[in-house]
Amino acid sequence: MLALTKSKAILLRNSCCKATVRCLTSSVNAAGGFCFDFTAEQKEFQGLARKFAREEVLPKAAELDKTGEYPWALIKKAWELGLINTHIPQKYGGLGLNSLENCMITEEIAYGCTGVQTAIEANSLGQMPVILAGNEEQKKKYLGRMIEEPLVCSYGVTEPGAGSDVAGVRTRAVKHGDEYILNGEKMWITNGGHANWFFVLARTASDAKASAGKAFTGFIVERDWAGVTLGKKEWNMGQRCSDTRGITFEDVRVPKENVIGEEGIGFKIAMGAFDKTRPPVAAGAVGLAQRALDEATKYSLERHTFGKPIAEHQAVAFMLADMAIGIETSRLAYLKAAWMVDSGHRNTYYASIAKAISADVANKSAADAVQIFGGNGFNSEYPVEKLMRDAKIYQIYEGTSQIQRVIISRELLAKAK
Repeated sequence: MLALTKSKAILLRNSCCKATVRCLTSSVNAAGGFCFDFTAEQKEFQGLARKFAREEVLPKAAELDKTGEYPWALIKKAWELGLINTHIPQKYGGLGLNSLENCMITEEIAYGCTGVQTAIEANSLGQMPVILAGNEEQKKKYLGRMIEEPLVCSYGVTEPGAGSDVAGVRTRAVKHGDEYILNGEKMWITNGGHANWFFVLARTASDAKASAGKAFTGFIVERDWAGVTLGKKEWNMGQRCSDTRGITFEDVRVPKENVIGEEGIGFKIAMGAFDKTRPPVAAGAVGLAQRALDEATKYSLERHTFGKPIAEHQAVAFMLADMAIGIETSRLAYLKAAWMVDSGHRNTYYASIAKAISADVANKSAADAVQIFGGNGFNSEYPVEKLMRDAKIYQIYEGTSQIQRVIISRELLAKAK
């Protein structure tokens, strides 16, 4: 049984809020500098997430991958335990965990199944524009309902013709009295088939030459409004239990009260959310990579060739070592990115570094695990082929690995000039 109830989780969070010790700091910090220790409360959250992942998620991962069934039972269990919506401020009923604490939880759940983790973490991305720029009424209404019952939401920016090029978004909202008339199509929307509401980025500027910083507005759109149509569930290469589909908006009437921030600043809000959500995405990639290393290590100690475990062959041992190097480095990268934003610093540079390196390490670790398993690794009866398929999306969603390098180089050069 999982011992921590949601009420106890809230008590734990209250204890965390009163503590002067935070992740990546300690009581030694004031006199002795940097420290990697976690508080007792944070260790308990981490332990709960680990127990949930390994006892509840991992045993169901293979079947969910085969069926593509949305993991509602696991999401509801995570909600009961306080492992979803953890970033929602206490003022609106949430636990108000910081980015680093969310990363700790995310890595553990991703170890069990990144499809389940993505379904859970997509809530963070969908809610983040409201957390960052929503008004009090919007936060009470749309964040509050996520606490009252197990619901999911979605982040609707990507379109069939606009992915990395967000400025190419064609979905349009035209103001008509006290409403906006929304028309357009979004694609690859995580949780799209089950979302209670969507964050939607739409073009509101009438001037086609308006800059991205002034052309778009963010809206909260409820799923059951007239004109919202869900597309078919896409059958993807990996993370198959994570629901992904297109969403069409046809003459959807959006009240002006559902504008996030103000008209024309939607692009800034949408992009600002990534500074908060990319560290947890990186943490998810690390969780997958850690699982790949653990599976490969276990197998390499059990499999014998030429009279000894294959782990004792230098070729295999060095592959394991390289996996460990990448994982530890990636973990440090996401911890730094999360710590930066939690400390009130702009973390765009570090968030992109964490996302890029973790995604690449997850893919290499999964591929190397398959190689260590040999022919068995290519077979679906063994766990690592799923890890290899699941890993690929980390180099694509929430900004491709190439886009991360664009951001990193831009930030780097801006500092150098």
